[in-house]
Amino acid sequence: MDEYKKNDLVTLTIEDIGSEGEGIGKADGFPFFVKDAVPGDTLIARVLKSKKTYAYAKTEKVITPSPFRVEPPCAFHRQCGGCQLQAIRYEKQLEFKQRKIMQNLVRIGGFSPEFVQERMEEIIGMDTPLHYRNKAQYPVGTDRNGNLITGFYAGRTHDIIANTNCLLGPPENQKILEEILAFMRENGISAYDERTGEGLVRHILIRKGFTSGEIMVCLVINYQVKDHRAEAFFQGQEDLINRLSRIPGMASISVNINTERTNVILGRKVYTLWGQPAISDVIHVRDMQREGFPLTGDELTFKISPLSFYQVNPVQTEKLYSLALEYAGLTGKETVWDLYCGIGTISLFLARRAKQVYGIEIIPQAIEDARENARRNNITNAEFFVGKAEEVLPEFYARNKNLSFDIPAGGAQGRTMQQKVFPDNEEFLRPDVIVVDPPRKGCDAACLSTMLKMQPERIVYVSCDSATLARDLKILCEGGYEIRKIRGVDQFGMTVHVETVCLLSKLNVEHHIEVELNLDEMDLTAAEKKASYEEIKTYVQEHSGLKVSNLYIAQVKRKCGIIERENYNKAKAEGVKVPKCPEEKEKAIIDALMYFQMI
Repeated sequence: MDEYKKNDLVTLTIEDIGSEGEGIGKADGFPFFVKDAVPGDTLIARVLKSKKTYAYAKTEKVITPSPFRVEPPCAFHRQCGGCQLQAIRYEKQLEFKQRKIMQNLVRIGGFSPEFVQERMEEIIGMDTPLHYRNKAQYPVGTDRNGNLITGFYAGRTHDIIANTNCLLGPPENQKILEEILAFMRENGISAYDERTGEGLVRHILIRKGFTSGEIMVCLVINYQVKDHRAEAFFQGQEDLINRLSRIPGMASISVNINTERTNVILGRKVYTLWGQPAISDVIHVRDMQREGFPLTGDELTFKISPLSFYQVNPVQTEKLYSLALEYAGLTGKETVWDLYCGIGTISLFLARRAKQVYGIEIIPQAIEDARENARRNNITNAEFFVGKAEEVLPEFYARNKNLSFDIPAGGAQGRTMQQKVFPDNEEFLRPDVIVVDPPRKGCDAACLSTMLKMQPERIVYVSCDSATLARDLKILCEGGYEIRKIRGVDQFGMTVHVETVCLLSKLNVEHHIEVELNLDEMDLTAAEKKASYEEIKTYVQEHSGLKVSNLYIAQVKRKCGIIERENYNKAKAEGVKVPKCPEEKEKAIIDALMYFQMI
């Protein structure tokens, strides 16, 4: 086989979809990952980059379209890359997501295909996979001619595609964005420039309560606050308020202050310019029935601030939470832990059907919202605590059980939890059910170990990343639990992402083994050999546009349990600080490790 080079043209038949939505085809057995390709397409692809064992390419011309190919409704589909599956018939999208969950459980979790198939239920799809997002964050910048624009970043870049009409959001977003851009042009308000760190408006955050109809607009600005009560944030600020407040449903206009040279969108300080500091929305939990999801059961109202975590798809969220409640199997007698509880959305539904619920969340503002949400819904059997679950929970449990436990360097950040606010009783330490809904990186090893020590009868794991879910399920099952049910919920139509809910129950055995988890001792030497540092660097740069060092890769590999050499993690001279891998680069490296099946 001749070596493929950049810009070579190759004819392919697309046979499968990769984890990021790219089509997969082969020429003489050599695999190509092809952007904008659909399984069943016969096409001509242009090589973008060729490796020894695979190559990246983009669709140049479709010769014979797949029966699953549809015309993307968005004109910016190929440029944007946010809706990776928009050219694929929706039924095929669901099939892809179902298979993605199964493959991760088999490949990463180590479960047999037969085992997974027996326990996996049919994915819950959407009735209308467009206009479903209740939250969007639009970067603001300028085009090549210096004109103000907003939209979304092109795939794997920070180049803004000018588009005020994203089809995943509600129609009101377009009017809001156009009003803000017009105001900025007329008043000479500048956009933030990432290269120089200068300019005022960085992002526009829009939230909508789909049930309440209330709309929130928050402008993220690069602004040094002196006394916000005595000065306006913008020239012509009243004009902006007048423009936005006339839009039907507008309930809150605010600014968020972010002066850091970072890719993190929101800062910590929020100032309300007009209306309420938060909006509200209503979620219904439904009694699950296989023929549908009738609106029976509980209904709760939630307060949502600019910094709150709140599921972006309200219709599917009701199905997701209903499924989690069904799996929890509550009778009114249970004590439940909700780790990573956010503003208490799942916790409060659990509380309606449990004896007592305890929630942990690292963000103080989220816990304030959770407590307020409990009050507004007259729920008294739910308590919320500020802290990092993987640090605070192990330390508290060990202290109360007189156990030795390895605490992460620096100890627990949520020290307010240690001041006798937790009850000292066995019921608290031995919950009947633990519910976890962690970020994409999954659960920390210390958190998983403590869950195993607490030995709940059931664990309900809600995951937005089936790869890290599979990794964590392997640990939990090795620690004495068994998977009973798994089901996907399509929260993110047109994209490659999917939520998964899994029910685990404690194995019914007469004797149990005390499991002490230490990822550094796990046999991952084979995984360490799967990709070189240069291959990981290349993957990260190609998929995220970021450059990472050997040091950062070593830190993340060690954090994931892949043992690294000391010289990558320690300074050679005493007193020299070793830089810590930034969060965005850590995520990009983890994505690469997953791609190479190292975690």
